Amino acid sequence: MDGPRSLPALLYLDAAAVEACMPSLEERLDLAERTMRALVADADLPPKIGVHPRPAGSFAHAMPAWLDGRALDGRAEDASADLLGLKWVTGFPANRAAGRPAIHATVVLNDPATGVPTAILDGSPITAHRTAAVSGVAIRHWSPRVPGRPLRAAVLGAGVQARSHLPVLGAVLPGVTVAVHDRHEDRAAAVAEAAAATPGIGAATVARSAGDAVSDADVVITGISFGATRQTMGPAAFRPHALVVAIDYDMYCAADMAREADLFLVDERAQFLAVQATGPFAGYPAPGATIGEALAAGTVRPPGRVLVTHLGVGLADVIFGAAVTARARELGLGVVLPR
Repeated sequence: MDGPRSLPALLYLDAAAVEACMPSLEERLDLAERTMRALVADADLPPKIGVHPRPAGSFAHAMPAWLDGRALDGRAEDASADLLGLKWVTGFPANRAAGRPAIHATVVLNDPATGVPTAILDGSPITAHRTAAVSGVAIRHWSPRVPGRPLRAAVLGAGVQARSHLPVLGAVLPGVTVAVHDRHEDRAAAVAEAAAATPGIGAATVARSAGDAVSDADVVITGISFGATRQTMGPAAFRPHALVVAIDYDMYCAADMAREADLFLVDERAQFLAVQATGPFAGYPAPGATIGEALAAGTVRPPGRVLVTHLGVGLADVIFGAAVTARARELGLGVVLPR
């Protein structure tokens, strides 16, 4: 029987190594689009498997995913070209009061032909970059076109996701102006300062309220922390042609936004419906399509509002994690763990 020495190396990548090996922005957008398309037919993943430990409001989610290698290479003859892995993410909002991060994530990759673990990665940078890249896919395909001026974007929330979305906005909407709102004005000011220094972003300001931020925005990204108060902004708050990309479930967008939108997309239908059954998205209709289905169908942007809600899928973490790990092996980065 083969012993541990015959197994492939088990590589550990901390957050700094993951960042150092992160694909370029354009590659990240391509990986995100590949993920959305693969979800339509070539992937296998359940809705998030979750438990809810103490204190109240905490969660722990397991997000396993498998991708048929033939989606990546039609010539693949065996499982060696497949992707297999898991994201394990915990959220403990009470940590913030003690100065600790609220979210912790780990990505585990397995050899798809044998199941042997091959890499363990700090998942926080992957979460930040893959989420922004999926938003970028939506913005690239369904943002409005306004002749005669650059588009205006609003970013609601000034956390990690706000910062990770800035380079995407600058790349996908060159010349865009950005208004940032957060309940902590100093945090909003810091993100606005970072936005002003981001290539492709024309100017950035701090908005005193969420309403002020979105009132003249063509593209809105909502990314505030989860809390008890939800669905605070209805259609009247947004411009008639706005694209709203919600990465915070239904914290801002009221159900009327989804019901009245000309196009309502989610990243993965089964996951959206499973989450809805637990309480969030009350009153929301069934999604018109997934992002991948709309891409495959060549769905064009309608004249009215578009709402894209993406909850995050484990397949994105596995695809991004595989790209990061391949680069790490090329560069000789990471720590090889004993088995």
